[in-house]
Formats: sequence, C-alpha cells, structure tokens
Amino acid sequence: MNRSFRRRSAVASIVTALAVVAGVAGCGSSGPGSSGGADSATAWILTGPTEATFRASFDAWNKAHPDEQIKVQSFENDAYKQKVRSAVGAGQAPTLIFGWAGGILKSYVDAGAVDDLTGSIGSDTTGHFLPSVTKVGQIGDKLYAVPNNGVKPAVIYYNKELFQRIGAQPPTTWDQLLQLVPRFKAANIAPITVSGQDKWPLLMWEEYLVDRIGGPDVMRRVLANTPDAWSDPAFIKANTMIQQLVDAGGFVNGFSSISTKTGADVALLYTGKAAMNLNLPSAYQTIQTGDPSFLSGGKLGYLPFPAVAGGKGDVKNVVGNPSNYWSVSAKASQQQKKIALDYLRGGLTTDAYTDALLKIGLVPPTTGVQAKLASASDAPYLTTIYDSAQQAPSFQLSWDQALSPAQGDALLTNLQQVFLKQITPTQFSANMNKTLGS
Repeated sequence: MNRSFRRRSAVASIVTALAVVAGVAGCGSSGPGSSGGADSATAWILTGPTEATFRASFDAWNKAHPDEQIKVQSFENDAYKQKVRSAVGAGQAPTLIFGWAGGILKSYVDAGAVDDLTGSIGSDTTGHFLPSVTKVGQIGDKLYAVPNNGVKPAVIYYNKELFQRIGAQPPTTWDQLLQLVPRFKAANIAPITVSGQDKWPLLMWEEYLVDRIGGPDVMRRVLANTPDAWSDPAFIKANTMIQQLVDAGGFVNGFSSISTKTGADVALLYTGKAAMNLNLPSAYQTIQTGDPSFLSGGKLGYLPFPAVAGGKGDVKNVVGNPSNYWSVSAKASQQQKKIALDYLRGGLTTDAYTDALLKIGLVPPTTGVQAKLASASDAPYLTTIYDSAQQAPSFQLSWDQALSPAQGDALLTNLQQVFLKQITPTQFSANMNKTLGS
C-alpha cells in the first residue's frame, strides 16, 4: 500500500470517526470528549459479565476520591471495537482506553494516541501482575498498557454426563477427539458446539492446531511480516484438519448461525445437546448465569487442547487473552491523565478488585493469589486456569488482536470461509499473504 493511499485512507477514517462520534453525541449519550467535563477522566467498558465489576471499582474510586472522578460508559463488545477505533482516530478517545494490547495497541502507539507509561507506573504496580501478562502491555521495552481483567486461556469445556453416557474419556490427542465424533452422533449428541456467526470463536481452533503442529514460531513469522508466512505447512495442515472435522460432522448443525452474544453456543453444552466447547473463561461465566446447578453438580469438565501426533508445539502452550488492559489517551488533559494514572496505581491493585474478579469466575492476573484461589467456591477450576496461564511456555494472544486491525478483520473473514468450505486451505494462505504488512 503506497503512502498517498494510506493518507487518503487516514482522512476517510477520520471523517468516518467524526461522524460516528457525532452520532454518539446525537443519541444523547455522553461521548468521550464531553462525558467527563474538563476535570473528570472518562472510561469506556464492555457490557456483559465483567461490567458490574468494573463499575464497582470505579464507584469505589469515585467515592474515595471526590476530587478525581472517573465517568464510565459501557458498550457491547463488537460495537465498542468499532467506536473506540474511530474515537482514537479522531482524537476523541476516553481517558482510559480499554483494549486487548497486541497489534491494535501498536497502531495506537505508532499514531501517538496513547502515552508511554514506563516512567509513570512503577514496579510496585507492575509487580502486582504476572510478568507474562504485564509483558503483553509493552511495545518494545516501553509500557503502554496495564492489565485490568482476568486471565483468559482457552480450554475445552465438556459435559461429564454426556461422556459418561457413551462411556468415553476426555480426549488428549486429536485422533482421540476425531474418534469421539461418530460415537456422540450415534447417541444424537452434537460432538462440538461453536459460534460461527461471531467468527472469533472459530479462531481458537485454528490457533491451537497451528501451535500444536508447528509451535509458536509459525505465528511469530506472521507477526514479523515474513513474506509468505501464511503459507507455512502448519497453516495448510491445520485448515485441512478443520475441514475434515467439518466433513465428519464434528460441529453442531447450523453452527454458522449460532451466536455467542446470547450464550446460545454454551447453552447447548449445559443443556445436554452438545458434548464439548472450546472457549475462553467467558463460557464458565455464561454457565454461572444460565444454570449454576450445572457447576455445583460437578457436571462441567475442562481439559487442555489435545496434542497432534508428530507436532512441534508443547501441549502446555495456550492461546486466548492474557488479560484486557488500560491505556491512557495522549489527547487527554493533564488533569484527566493524573486521575487515570492515580487510578491505575491505586485502584487496580486492591484486594477488593481481586475478590470481585474471583466472584464472577475469573482468575485475577496477579501474583501470589493461590491462597485466594484455593478458598474460592470452585477452587479446582480456578486453579487449573491460573496454572495453565502461569506455567504455559507460550501464551499466544488471540490473533485477531495480535495482528493489525486490517489483518485481523481479513483473518476472521477468511477463516469463516474455511469452516464453511467456501475456500480451500491453500486459498486461505494466499489470501492472508496479501495482508502481510497492512
């Protein structure tokens, strides 16, 4: 892409961004540039299971700091991603920018949209978090984002009762997983539930298979924009295996129209319609809300993604989201930045914040939390998630977040086409090679 095209695209993005921001304000909600006034900081958060936890943290901060108020606005996940990109591009971002780090954070850094926090956030704050999680908030050797959410490695959740019904053991290898497909189908049970409508849940299958086949270096070459990196044999083999699983009827009928926004994918698991679901810990939270007795009754099982015979990847490697993060807008006023930094230093490291995450089934990304995990209501699950994140040789950030926004969007579109068998594995690689460097 040449420089003049980039400039025209940037202008178009800013025009679009201004329109979006104007639209937000026009609806009567408090937009990022106006919601907090001159003296208050602002923060955007997501709706869903964590919203109450975030709001409670800000409410407690505001109550204890009447001169350092933070005003909060919430958005649904997909709508948020669009709005925040537009707002950052227009210089209208909230003071505290919620994100996933990775390629999008780097794009903010390259644009000068977020502040370098290296000299502002000391080791007394960063030392509160797991080093592997803190590192994801760095670009180069500088800190641009601080963890604010539970660690989220993807694991396979399974219905123990359904496995008992067909007399099966949880799979530890890909071949064992394939062998379970006809057995569950013969019992009129969908082997695997997945949300194909939202695209990103499909990505975990691709990420794990590529890791198990070729190890984490395969994706590192993509992130380094190595020419033809998407043509690595690991991608071809992984996408071939996905289509073989589709052909075998491994995924629930109509998976392409199932949404995870409503929890429909996970509901199939805890209502006994499907046996397995590869997912982030949000699946556990969905079950907590949908059918707590499924958890209290000991019906939920969980296991690492299976090994692939002959593969290079360590079975302890995990994919997912190490955490979510707060960055500080470079466009905020000095007073707003001071409030945001004071909150990051004093509001995120409290016992109350850690306990609130545990209460909703999330594992805090903090050091020395084992005693709290052991005394929690579902200690085995929480400890398993914590250990998998802490002990993983590689914790790969979700690719749609690790890549640039343009590459991430293209990846999700092409991967959905692989699952729907609209393109071949070779076509997927060719299409994605065209996005390198974009």
